[in-house]
Amino acid sequence: MSDKYRKVAYYPGCALEGTGHAYNRSTKEVGKALGLELVELQNWNCCGAMEVKNVDPKLQTFLSARNLKIAEDMGFDTVMAPCNGCYHNLKKAEYDLSHDAASRATVEQLSAKSGATAYQAGHVSTIHALDWIRDAIGTEELGKRVKNSLNGLKIANYYGCMYTRPRHIFPEKDQGAGSESTSKPHFMDDLLAAAGAVNVEYPLKTACCGGAHTLSDSDTSTRLVLNLLTTAEACGADVIATECPTCHSGLEMHQMRAEKVFGKKTTVKILYFTQLLGMALGLSARRVGVHENFSDARDLLKARGLG
Repeated sequence: MSDKYRKVAYYPGCALEGTGHAYNRSTKEVGKALGLELVELQNWNCCGAMEVKNVDPKLQTFLSARNLKIAEDMGFDTVMAPCNGCYHNLKKAEYDLSHDAASRATVEQLSAKSGATAYQAGHVSTIHALDWIRDAIGTEELGKRVKNSLNGLKIANYYGCMYTRPRHIFPEKDQGAGSESTSKPHFMDDLLAAAGAVNVEYPLKTACCGGAHTLSDSDTSTRLVLNLLTTAEACGADVIATECPTCHSGLEMHQMRAEKVFGKKTTVKILYFTQLLGMALGLSARRVGVHENFSDARDLLKARGLG
């Protein structure tokens, strides 16, 4: 248990104010239940996502750097981003500004054009929601605060591909005992096990869900998601736990599309890890936004005493 992350700047990103609203809701509720404070960035902007990055990577670096500067100006040295895409882009901006003169020049130029002071590398670090809860509370303390155990619910933990790749922008990972692994991430497994879940051995925890292809090639995305779903079921999972709004939406939407277009039906449920933790901490399913999910897990949860 550490005081370092007990109060951090919060960057929800665009998805958590849209399709990922249940993730936003459950993250805030879990924070309150654990006595952690999130202070949302004032006047934040899109991190550049995939769209801007594909057109001009350095413009994307500027957009992410502006968010880091806002956090700094608010007096924070840590910003928490629950979305894998946002987390990845802010971490990439940190790396690029430390290692690439052209990126620094672009940020300086665009900041000056907007009448703002450019962000300087090294002043703010970005963490994921998994880092936030695991490091601020710890698995042992979390276990003590569980009021309604997950009762052996079998979970396949799905981290997605942007949480660990590319490895070089995550220097805090792969640092031995206590650090996250890029090849076999385990922070979500650790937290949910402390809440009473049984984590199944899931070999596709960092495989791509095809989120970047959803609009341009829906069939490819559906096949990638179907592979994730059928493998989770083959591993015995009741639930796939997610920690990214794009992955979560993709799994839900393509689960329905796989049945409609390819005639392939799967029944594994998709829930945000924060929804699962919230219920384990005694919050109602509705309070953590389970009713907002397209993947209807309410009957399963009620059968486990979690409804």
